[in-house]
Amino acid sequence: MFEEIKRLLVECAHVDDDEVTMEANLKKDLGIDSLYAVELTLELEEHYGITIDWEEMQEVYTVGDVVRLIEGKVRG
Repeated sequence: MFEEIKRLLVECAHVDDDEVTMEANLKKDLGIDSLYAVELTLELEEHYGITIDWEEMQEVYTVGDVVRLIEGKVRG
């Protein structure tokens, strides 16, 4: 799951592959602003066939948070 999300971040947000770690902060470390957060949400929904509420994305700060959110939705 992490590798898929990492690939999406690298391709869509144009961040360096080695910058994307589970601990990386989306805003501070990767420069993902609120506009891209919306785009990322749409990409994740389409890629995994899930629905993510905006409120859920408000609680996501790190790549690890994204991975855990998506894993919970895919398995749940």
